[in-house]
Amino acid sequence: MSDVRRFNLVRTEDESGVSGTGIVAVGVEFPSGYCVMEWLNGENDRVQTEQNGLASYPGGVDDLIEVHGHGGRTTVEWIDD
Repeated sequence: MSDVRRFNLVRTEDESGVSGTGIVAVGVEFPSGYCVMEWLNGENDRVQTEQNGLASYPGGVDDLIEVHGHGGRTTVEWIDD
């Protein structure tokens, strides 16, 4: 059985002007491929919320990038090999 892998969601250009650039979220990929991610809203003064938002992707990293990749402007950087 493989391990859970951690990742950072890194945005090089903020197309929407909302989430900023750099590490904008952190997440994990489970052995099944399912991913869960938490936005780092506390790092962004432009997002007014009392807690970070969570998102899940049953289809894994491919689904996550399809939604948040912004044409290559956002990438997944693995923390664990």
